[in-house]
Amino acid sequence: MSTEKQPPANSVTRINPSALASTLQAFRDQHPGVLQPMHDTMFSETAICISHAHLAQMKSVIAAVETLVSLPTWQARVLGETRENYLPANPGVFFGYDFHLNADGAHLIEINTNAGGGFLSALFERSQLVAGLPGITVGAANPEQAFVDMFRREWELQRGRVPLQSVAIVDENPQAQYFYPEFVLARDAFERAGIRAFIADPSELKSGVDGVYLGDTHIGLVYNRLTDFSLAQFPLLLNDYKHNLLVLTPHPHAYQLYADKRNLALLSDEAFLRSTGLDESNLSALLEGVPQTVLIESRDEKSWWAERKDWFFKPATGFGGRGSYRGDKLTRGVFEEIVHGGYVAQRKAMPGEVMVQVGEAEAAAFKYDVRCYVYEGEIQLMVARMYQGQTTNFRTPGGGFALVRVLN
Repeated sequence: MSTEKQPPANSVTRINPSALASTLQAFRDQHPGVLQPMHDTMFSETAICISHAHLAQMKSVIAAVETLVSLPTWQARVLGETRENYLPANPGVFFGYDFHLNADGAHLIEINTNAGGGFLSALFERSQLVAGLPGITVGAANPEQAFVDMFRREWELQRGRVPLQSVAIVDENPQAQYFYPEFVLARDAFERAGIRAFIADPSELKSGVDGVYLGDTHIGLVYNRLTDFSLAQFPLLLNDYKHNLLVLTPHPHAYQLYADKRNLALLSDEAFLRSTGLDESNLSALLEGVPQTVLIESRDEKSWWAERKDWFFKPATGFGGRGSYRGDKLTRGVFEEIVHGGYVAQRKAMPGEVMVQVGEAEAAAFKYDVRCYVYEGEIQLMVARMYQGQTTNFRTPGGGFALVRVLN
């Protein structure tokens, strides 16, 4: 930790850009063509400085959610009939708790069970080990190793002490995905750990009597990057998952328990939370840290239009900010689509905002959120995502992933 005078919370400090450039060049040399021009705005040359108070609140909200999700009353409510079906022992990898930080505290805006960017952020952190940034990091000392250990833990929870031998990182047309470099990083990490690893489209997988195959290779664990969270479009994976023929992570039950945005309405409903038997400390953490969220169909169109400026509208089963809108930016046409259902409305909790100078241009305002990568209730890594506009986009020079440091 640097002994230099620290910047104030809710500000930025500059990273070592040459160290980042050197790390990325080493990756390019090893994997030519994987990093494309569109990835030039993936990493910001700044680090976000946050306060211990914000960190403490984020931790309390995460702990409260984890406690709530473990309660039978919560599981009965959000799983419904599927609770009686196959429930895996493994919780799922890469839970992303996303927060907006402002003067009123830390606000949980959503939970993702397929949160991207973990391996990329670990690479980013590794590039700055000798940068001497002010403040402290949060999470594992070696995030990449923690991630590999997490996958092994997922395997052991389902299969016991039998060694994990093979992993398939699965997404549709993976080489066309923006986060394809992360798939390559994950494959490299598995291979270094002695685990055979492949990147595959789901159409390449075949079902055998003892599980899933890629060519002639039996696949023990599938790292699921698909955005069809129910797997309805992928019957092979869904069938083998339900019959415990493969270890799938993250999986549909994790999504139902944590990430369906309709759950945010329950997480901010005091009457419901009390009915679950949640203790007062965790109940207070949720009511203070989760913005009020309601289903769009709970109110009439006239009321929503009149109050729209106070709300942020999100598709209940969306991801990556797609289809999400600030109420004060809504056109009447988009509003008409929203009020027909399938959306939740979350009371505005404005993101943090910092001034950043990019190149020779004048400093400009950037918004940011903070993502906590969490496994079994513990933060493994924390990263910010900086952007301009309504949602994170990784397209703005100066934006993208930003390191996070907590000030004394």
